[in-house]
Amino acid sequence: MSQTTAAARSTATLIRNEPVQARSTARLAALLDAAAEVIDEIGYERLTTAMVAERAGASIGTVYRYFPDRIAVLQSLAARNFERVVERIRTAIDGSADSISAIDAIFDTMVDAVRTEPGFASLRVGDVIDLRPAEGEPVNSVVADQIVDALAARFENVVVDERMRLAVQTGYEVTDALVARAFIADPAGDATLIERARELLHAIVEPPRH
Repeated sequence: MSQTTAAARSTATLIRNEPVQARSTARLAALLDAAAEVIDEIGYERLTTAMVAERAGASIGTVYRYFPDRIAVLQSLAARNFERVVERIRTAIDGSADSISAIDAIFDTMVDAVRTEPGFASLRVGDVIDLRPAEGEPVNSVVADQIVDALAARFENVVVDERMRLAVQTGYEVTDALVARAFIADPAGDATLIERARELLHAIVEPPRH
């Protein structure tokens, strides 16, 4: 099982009854969509299961059939964000001509996720509510490892070692924080802060040139 699958499933286990039929799957997606809409409006901190039910046009009992509490809703939505963003990052890397342009593609994917993925600006991949077991790995570190593995699979010149993994983890954390900050007061994103975040990502991740 891949790290992405394992991380997503560890969060998905918070769902009370994992759906197996198409109708149940669609209902679960509708509940998560509703949660994402509410989070976009008021932030994840104030989200309640009652708000999810009302926005989805469902009963509170339906919500509790899938989620034991509001934290499970948040973590399940974060798991979906994780899967979607990692897939988008992989696609961006595969479509890049070289490892340097891939860094720009990764960055653009992260910014676009904030702009277009419902609920992502506030919740992101769940790092802000990272309630993993003590032995677990921080979710941002899992995303960073996925980036490293995708870069290594795509480009022969990418050397995977501890320095590389630490650089990508650091770069991802810095970029995630700055991009989130750029959208706090400006729905379009503070262009200066976004470009500064891009510069820092390159500075942190690119190997030194001799």
